Amino acid sequence: LLQRVQREASAAARGRLKIFFGASAGVGKSYAMLEAARKQATAGIDVVVGYIELHGRAETEALLEG
Repeated sequence: LLQRVQREASAAARGRLKIFFGASAGVGKSYAMLEAARKQATAGIDVVVGYIELHGRAETEALLEG
């Protein structure tokens, strides 16, 4: 039981990499990433955005601003 609890705690502490693919520009990759980040932040998980290219899209900028 102790080993199982330790494994679960260890797995919860590890970071995860999520990759968003899109066939072309303008299909919503940045929007999807920011929406996923917002859900994580709402769940109490720290989220940091290093760099984002807005391409003049107001919807994407609104998600970035919170």
